Amino acid sequence: MASPTDLRKGRVIIYNGTPHVVMNMLHRTQGRQAGFVQATLRNLESGSSTTTKFRSTDSVEFCHTTNKSLEYSYKDGADYHFMDTESFEDTILSENVIGEDIKWLIEGCSYAVLFVDGVAVSLELPNVIELKVADAPDGIRGDTSSSPMKSVTLENGVVIQAPLFIKTGDVLKVRTEDSSYASRA
Repeated sequence: MASPTDLRKGRVIIYNGTPHVVMNMLHRTQGRQAGFVQATLRNLESGSSTTTKFRSTDSVEFCHTTNKSLEYSYKDGADYHFMDTESFEDTILSENVIGEDIKWLIEGCSYAVLFVDGVAVSLELPNVIELKVADAPDGIRGDTSSSPMKSVTLENGVVIQAPLFIKTGDVLKVRTEDSSYASRA
């Protein structure tokens, strides 16, 4: 068992019997009272988030975690298969584990997978991903005092806002956290 002051962003702990990843952590002291650690935790099984306070006298249990870079291979029903390019082992993640990030999966691309005690529990997307534009209507020139944007459809079906000069067939770099245009590739 460890002290709550050892909590760091990205570490995985057992909280209420299930693994939770620390999303945010803040150490606080108030006047004459004892200090405490306020942490935002995300349940790795259900995906829900909670904010909780740990007193300095509490103890936390850390999980043994590893991150592996795995290549997305294919989809089989509700399961998504990832391959370790060194050992050729197949790791299967379900739709529940991946969640809304399914739209950013591209065959042949590598993704970081978090393992807790040897079991794959979450998928971490790269910050920027390259995708081809499937449909880009012609931009209508009008008020260009601000940066004009138009809706374009990417090869994975996601619609984003991009500058007027983007054409069908262009390859774009897209931010995965907010589905926004970053640049042309």
